[in-house]
Amino acid sequence: MALPPPLTLIPLTGIPLVKPGDDLGALIATAVTTTSASVSGDLRLSDADILVVTHKIVSKAENRFVDLKTVQPSVPALELAERTQKDPRLVEVILWDTAEVLRARPRALIVRHHLGFISANAGVDGSNVAEPEREMVLRLPVDPDRSARQLRSRLQQLTGVSPAIIISDSHGRPWREGTVGVAIGVSGLAPVQDLRGLPDLFGRKLAITTVGFADQVAAAASLVSGQADEGLPVVWVRGQPYERGEEASASQILRPPETDLFR
Repeated sequence: MALPPPLTLIPLTGIPLVKPGDDLGALIATAVTTTSASVSGDLRLSDADILVVTHKIVSKAENRFVDLKTVQPSVPALELAERTQKDPRLVEVILWDTAEVLRARPRALIVRHHLGFISANAGVDGSNVAEPEREMVLRLPVDPDRSARQLRSRLQQLTGVSPAIIISDSHGRPWREGTVGVAIGVSGLAPVQDLRGLPDLFGRKLAITTVGFADQVAAAASLVSGQADEGLPVVWVRGQPYERGEEASASQILRPPETDLFR
């Protein structure tokens, strides 16, 4: 039995600190060339590859910064800040992107984002955003799927190839400790694989199995990109077959409310 090709996760080196208005596609294309030159073998970006891009560099390029010094908390923000022991200004920014507050406890604010997913603080974060003396936080991209499509199109222009794009974030999980990488935006791949009807090892047809493919790839890439000061915001994934999906959206990953048994 032939072994499948190895799965390779390559962090792109040389990407500078991203600023509002930067051409992210050009920065990544240059980093692909730089990284290829430092890796043995003839390594070239291809349509079969996947690039996992942490949302922070996308948000920075799209100028999703907020200076907390400019924020005036509303009455709901002040009330939630008292319950959660958080900065009222930060809570106000979180509420800008919140469709529904699900849990509010000391040091914990769990919400449903306008994009549909559930996370702490609506993805608003201050780590790796600016110097500590600057009270800056960063919101998620307005439309991560659109950002992924635009980035993929720009890479097509610059490199002649069109790898799939996953925009990732780090989410905590109910009932389990620790954050993992998840997909919040996709372009070019089906984010969920439906294996129903396929046989298992003994020929029994799978009845309910679907695989969160984009989340699996995002989690694998986060092992390489890291969560602290690594400075490796893009991971080049090679050797992982995937189903193409030109009309794909990260919203396909979200469980419909009518099938959510825990809310």
